[in-house]
Order: sequence, then C-alpha cells, then structure tokens
Amino acid sequence: MNPPSSMLRSGAADVVSVSWLNRAAREALEGSFPLMWIAGEVSTLTRAASGHLYFTLKDDQAQVRCTMWRNRAQSLSFRLEHGMQVEVRALVTLFEPRGDYQLSVEAVRQAGVGNLYEAFLRLKARLEAEGLFDPARKRPLPRFPRGIAVVTSPQAAAWRDVTAALARRAPQVPVSLYPTPVQGDTAPALIAAAIQRAGARAATDGNDVLLLVRGGGSLEDLAAFNDERVARAIRACPLPVIVGVGHETDFSIADFSADLRAATPTAAAELASAAYVELRENLEQLAARLRRSMERRIDAAAQRLDRAAARLTHPRQRLERSQLRLTILDQGLRASMARHLASRQACVAGLGLRLKARRPDPTQKRAHLDALGQRLQRATHGLLARHQARLDALQQHLAHLDPRAVLARGYSITRHADGSIVRSATNLTAGSSIRIEMSDGSVGATVNKD
Repeated sequence: MNPPSSMLRSGAADVVSVSWLNRAAREALEGSFPLMWIAGEVSTLTRAASGHLYFTLKDDQAQVRCTMWRNRAQSLSFRLEHGMQVEVRALVTLFEPRGDYQLSVEAVRQAGVGNLYEAFLRLKARLEAEGLFDPARKRPLPRFPRGIAVVTSPQAAAWRDVTAALARRAPQVPVSLYPTPVQGDTAPALIAAAIQRAGARAATDGNDVLLLVRGGGSLEDLAAFNDERVARAIRACPLPVIVGVGHETDFSIADFSADLRAATPTAAAELASAAYVELRENLEQLAARLRRSMERRIDAAAQRLDRAAARLTHPRQRLERSQLRLTILDQGLRASMARHLASRQACVAGLGLRLKARRPDPTQKRAHLDALGQRLQRATHGLLARHQARLDALQQHLAHLDPRAVLARGYSITRHADGSIVRSATNLTAGSSIRIEMSDGSVGATVNKD
C-alpha cells in the first residue's frame, strides 16, 4: 500500500500518520480473512441503548472483541446471554479510532445448531423422497370428534393451553392425556411409544383424533420432534394426527409427517374443535332467529287479540257510540253548511258591489250620445261635401275628354267596316267601306280613289 501524500518525511525515512496506519491495517485484515464461522463462549456482553451488542468471544487460550450492529441483532431467534457457547459468522476488522482488532458479527447460532440443522435437512429430504410427507397420505379430521387424545408432558405449558382451549370451545368432549417427556435423549422413543399407545387404545378410550403438542424452543429443544421414529409413529397411528410444536415459525419433521400442522398447541386444540364451535355459533344464530320469530308471532297474535277484543263490545255501547258519531257528524254538517252559506252570501254581496260600480248612468250616456251624434252628422256632411266636390271635378274632367264634345265642334270619326278607327289614309284603299261618325249621327261611305 503506497503511503498517502500527507505522509511526513524526515530525512531518508518515510513517516506515516496513525490514522493511515490503522486504515491500512484494517484493509489488510479485511482483505486477508474471508467471512467465516468462529466458535467460542460469550463473555462481558453489553446491550447498548442503541440496540447494538458488544461482547467478547473467548476459548481456553484467547479472546477477541465482537460487535453486532442493531440491524443484525434484531434478527436473532434467541436471546444472547453471558456464558453461552455460540458460533458467530463474522468479518475480521479493526476499529480505526482506537486501533482495536475485533470481529464484525453478522449472525449468531448456538454451538452445535449447524450440525442439528444439517441433520434435519438430510432426514427431511430422505423421508420426503420415501413419500412419508405425501399429501395424498394425509387423513381428514373427524368433523365432530367423540374424544381427543393428547400426547405431551403433563408439566408442559402446552398441556395447560390445550385443556384450556378445549374447555372453552368443546367442554363436552373428553380429553385423554398420554404423558411423555418432550425433551431429552430418551424423548423420541417415549413420544413414539405414547403415540402407539394412544392409537392402540383409540377404540377403548373413544378418541377420534390425536394432538401431539409442545411449546416453543431452540432447535436443540425441538430435537425430539425431528426424529425418524416419531415421524413413522405419526404415519402408523390409526388416528388422524395434528402436530402443534413450537411457535408459528418453528417447523419440525413431525409437522411434515402430521395429517395437519398447527402453528401452536392452542391452535391444534382449536383445529380439533372447530366444528363444535361452528355448530355452537350456528345453533346460537338459529336460536336467536327462532326467538325473534316467536316474538314476532306473539306480537302479531297479541295485536289480533286486541283487535278482536275491541270488536267484542255490548250492543248498547255500540249504539251509544253510533249515536255519538251521528251527533258529531250532524254538528259537523251543520257547521259546514253554515260556513258554505256565509261564504256564498259574501260572494253575492261582493258581486253586487261590483255590478253596482259598473252599472251605466243614462243621463250621462245620453248627453254623450247626443254629442257623438252631432259629431257624426258634421263629419258626414263634411265627407259628402268633399266627395261631391271631387265628383264635380271628375265630371268636368270627363266632359273635357268626351269625344262627342269634340264632334259637336265639327269633327268626325272615321271607322273601318269592322268598327275600328281609321287612323291613317294609308290604311284605306279604293272600294273600302267606311263609316263616318258625327255628333248627331253617322253615315256610310265608299272610298272612290286613293
């Protein structure tokens, strides 16, 4: 790594800063060691308010400081404690401000968990290839189980959760406990034996379904349920098996072998009693509907009874009510007639006033008519005079235009034989007959020459 330009120089020797040295050391460490798993014991664990974890990982001969940042620490599936044997997946680095060599931890698992998980995966793959988990082999649950067998530890919280859930949801269903340890080296064989015993006594105890339950825990705690003997006992059991082991995120070989997996022991009890709860809810709804229907029918019958009772009265009371009703109607009719008559009288009085206001006065109208007659007479005389004067003027004008007046002054009108006027001498030929009209008569003539 080349020294930076800020390197101090003293004579022939190169001098570097502490920050450069620490940065170079960090880069050298991170480049030399890959991300790896490191085993050790947790010591001097500190949980910072920021959520970061600071601890020391040690063995018999050495120790190293570790830092696990909050975003990584939040993904832990268990609580890290002092003295715990763990395996950390970490990157070797150096904290530059203090020059501390440390591990930057990305993941933590309990020591030995890696081997357990690998064994779990191998067994799961082998049994799955064998067809033990085939969905076609899953058996349906009885809708209304007569009894429920439970395989678990009587000291476990899972047993209390199951009995509490069944007592709340299906208290009439008997529950048979087949006790067995659920943790430890001998647990797998004892669990398998308990399952076989529950299956063999199913007819005697009247059980129709089996619950295999246990509370949550680490992979080591659930190791008994990742055993091949338990898986085969579940498949060989004559009863349908519901497995509720661990928490919702926990999966075991027993879960895959079961006819139905439940997220928790309580959920397993709920699945076994689901039909009873549904039936009870349906019965409650039907009872409520029946109650409402009965109430409606009772109310309708009561109303019909009230109406019938109202009609069952003594004839004298009915006559008295009829007489009272007639009296009320008579009074109402009289009052209505009086109001109608008063209204008509008021209307007639108003019309009389309007008629009186509009009735003409003969004296005033006669004088007015006389004045109009005089105006008409004057207008008629004037109009006749104007028309007579115009007529006289037209007669005089017509007299001027009268051809007889012209003839009286010694003129005549020559006409052709057909009566048309001869307007030019060129229109006449020798021998043509003409007629000459004068003021006191007419004579015929013949043209002698042109």
